[in-house]
Amino acid sequence: MAQKKNESTLKISGMTCAACANRIEKGLTKMDGVNDANVNFALERSKVTYDPEKTNVTEIENKIEKLGYKVVNEKADFHISGMTCAACANRIEKRLNKIEGISEANVNFALESATVEYDDSQVKPNEMVEAIKKLGFQLIPKADEQSSVDYKEKEIEKQTGKFVLSAILTLPLLWTMVAHFEFTAFMYLPDMFMNPWVQLALATPVQFFVGAQFYSGAYKALKNKSANMDVLVALGTSAAYFYSIYLGLEWMRAGAIGMPELYFEAAAIIITLIVLGKLFEVRAKSRTSKAIQKLLGLQAKTAIVIRDGEEVEVPIEQVLTGDTVIVKPGEKVPVDGEVIGGRSAVDESMITGESIPVDKIQGNEVIGATINKNGLLKVKATKVGKDTALSQIVKVVEEAQGSKADIQRMTDKVSGIFVPVVVLFAIATFLVWYFVVAPGDLRSALIPVISILVIACPCALGLATPTSIMAGSGRSAEMGLLFKGGEHLENTQGIETIVLDKTGTVTKGEPELTDVYVMDSFTEEKVLQLVASAERNSEHPLAEAIVAGVKAKDIQLLDSENFEAIPGHGISATVSESDVLVGTRKLMKKNDVDLDQGMEQMESLENEGKTAMLIAVNRQFAGMVAVADTVKDTSKVAIQRMKDLGLEVIMLTGDNKRTAEAIAKQVGVTNVIAEVLPEQKSDEIVKLQKQGKKVAMVGDGINDAPALAIADIGMAIGTGTDVAIEAADVTLMRGDLNSVADAVIMSRKTMRNIKQNLFFAFVYNTSAIPIAAIGLLAPWVAGAAMAFSSVSVVLNALRLQKVKLAK
Repeated sequence: MAQKKNESTLKISGMTCAACANRIEKGLTKMDGVNDANVNFALERSKVTYDPEKTNVTEIENKIEKLGYKVVNEKADFHISGMTCAACANRIEKRLNKIEGISEANVNFALESATVEYDDSQVKPNEMVEAIKKLGFQLIPKADEQSSVDYKEKEIEKQTGKFVLSAILTLPLLWTMVAHFEFTAFMYLPDMFMNPWVQLALATPVQFFVGAQFYSGAYKALKNKSANMDVLVALGTSAAYFYSIYLGLEWMRAGAIGMPELYFEAAAIIITLIVLGKLFEVRAKSRTSKAIQKLLGLQAKTAIVIRDGEEVEVPIEQVLTGDTVIVKPGEKVPVDGEVIGGRSAVDESMITGESIPVDKIQGNEVIGATINKNGLLKVKATKVGKDTALSQIVKVVEEAQGSKADIQRMTDKVSGIFVPVVVLFAIATFLVWYFVVAPGDLRSALIPVISILVIACPCALGLATPTSIMAGSGRSAEMGLLFKGGEHLENTQGIETIVLDKTGTVTKGEPELTDVYVMDSFTEEKVLQLVASAERNSEHPLAEAIVAGVKAKDIQLLDSENFEAIPGHGISATVSESDVLVGTRKLMKKNDVDLDQGMEQMESLENEGKTAMLIAVNRQFAGMVAVADTVKDTSKVAIQRMKDLGLEVIMLTGDNKRTAEAIAKQVGVTNVIAEVLPEQKSDEIVKLQKQGKKVAMVGDGINDAPALAIADIGMAIGTGTDVAIEAADVTLMRGDLNSVADAVIMSRKTMRNIKQNLFFAFVYNTSAIPIAAIGLLAPWVAGAAMAFSSVSVVLNALRLQKVKLAK
């Protein structure tokens, strides 16, 4: 019998070199049921042939993720219209996830959106749209963020119109209710408003026009064998409305004597208050989306480019990669690029959160949407359109707001079974009241049932988590903290150990001239002039650091002759008729230079982790200069903040132990893992995880990518490489270690906010339902409380937008 074979093509992210591809390929071919696997590093794709009776695509994807990489599919984003509560979102999500070819679908009730990962060869977006249409909802592909803004504005207008109409019609009915109380006895109440048919005329448009959305939603839910908030509202208000008609008919049959006790006002007030709650909710949810709108608003609308030798102002969409862009003082930098002329300070606070303007000279990079402060810059465009840093930030924030945290998945499951349970409880309550508490009294049995159905709507429960995730991730983005998903925003709060790469993370990543030691027979200015004049012919990074440091002191350099680079030893040159040697002990000894007076100083500098270079002028020892990768100004304070948060801090580096420990001592780190090869960094992370620690890795280089991917949370310094940023879960745009502490704080505050919301939602429902069941909660009060609960949850989430983080 021939063996069954299926073939699947998977897109893989996180590979940094061909060795990664080989590792994945070997791992897959060892799986039981996998016949063949070909991984293409350049295309970031893997073609896998497998036996469907022994394995499946999910198991293959899990294997790849265990190896430290991620399988990514095509992704589509949709707006969803017609959802009324979390149960609707659950139903849509379940339906999408059942479609063949969809690997994951996340539906966000608060955002009214869906994010779907799918295999383009098996399913198309239009098929998803049709499938959801059958459920009674509309799936609208996102063309751009403006469509989302327009959609929300229309929804606000729609709910405002419904509320105004409903309030006008409900006010006389409310008047009839309060007029019965003693304190309102003096108030004039026209007799006509007490007439059952006048009340019917006022209540009917509210019930069936304004309330049509609840009937429609309930029909769609029941048609698909599920229940949602609309079912509860439709049942509760319909019971009050139709029971009132029944009482009116009985009143007429009895001769229309006196005035019957009706409940039209209860049904109308409930609908009016719920619509008001929805209006507040839509407005509040719109505010939680302002982070993306604010980011998009930062972008320049036009740019001045040089075309055919002339300056031409063009729309931003027409700027091409390679164009030379002129940025005048006070203007926004229109694109990402490299400075090729001019000098200025640029305010990057809107992107990185760093309040101090950054000096820019030729060769420096600039970010689109930042503001040029005081000088004219010529910029070569390197990234335009969707490739710019701002566009990527918007994309990350959208994905984070549309994703689900684990705590939300748990809440969604509870919401999914909550409504049917409430309906059964309401039926049981009716039976107890009608047959036991007040036998045969239909009115007494209906009132608590209506209150239960209305008060139990799980809106607050459905909004509790996504609104906090939206507000928290949006605020984080404004402060230069990019969480790539709600699950990362959730998981960061549980981190116990922070592992820091050294170069470019704790330190600046560039060598600098730090120390100058000169013998008494020489002056510092003269020695530096000779050294820099000799070294400027060298291409070695340490030489470049010396030259840059001397130039910063405004020392004029001289011409040099007879330059010679001596590999492993140093350089020699003639400057102003003086023979200059700069380099190691071996170079000095080879040229018979007496070093007795300098050895103690050299050892002291080397013990500090600095590279010391000896100097001789005309074979006479003149002194030494030291170069080091210096610590960032903020590193020491930032690391102390991490410790104050109860975090263990470890430095992980490939540098020699002496240099690593010297840097660690400067910043207050006591645990150092040094002399680790790039490919071994991920192994060190695994060792810590095996000790039961939740580990965050912070790095900026290509060699950090595997460790960033395998850590519980990977944090990439935003000034680092694209590969490191892609492999990480959180991007720290400021390039400042204070952002690590800020990310942990933001995560903790967001999770605390979610728990507050969930506590309120659960306590509200579990306490209010029994109160309603024993008849102590009037239906209209239940409607007001239900509306208030949703609004209060959203308002609590919005407090996250005011969180202040370190500058």
